[in-house]
Amino acid sequence: MKTGYLLLAIFVMAFTTYLIRTLPMVIFRKKITNRFVQSFLYYVPYVVLAAMTFPAVFGSTGSLAGACAGCAVAVLLAYKGKGLLTVAVGAALAVLAVQIMGF
Repeated sequence: MKTGYLLLAIFVMAFTTYLIRTLPMVIFRKKITNRFVQSFLYYVPYVVLAAMTFPAVFGSTGSLAGACAGCAVAVLLAYKGKGLLTVAVGAALAVLAVQIMGF
């Protein structure tokens, strides 16, 4: 790979990252008062996290039953307000239990 191409690729990626981070500050100088937009922006990080996590959950266990059990236990524990470590360990134990049972 040529050095010029590599430097150009790094510059384009850096510029794109900088543009994505600064453009909202330039466009929205005033406080956003629209409740719909505020609600939308509030939930964006959670939706992105879920979109990245759920495919990995269902692809990592090797069995659909184990993945469903682990996901259900994780959602239930999170809904009850348990901490992240408790949710993760509970989901892993649920997957292990289902796989030991042979489902």
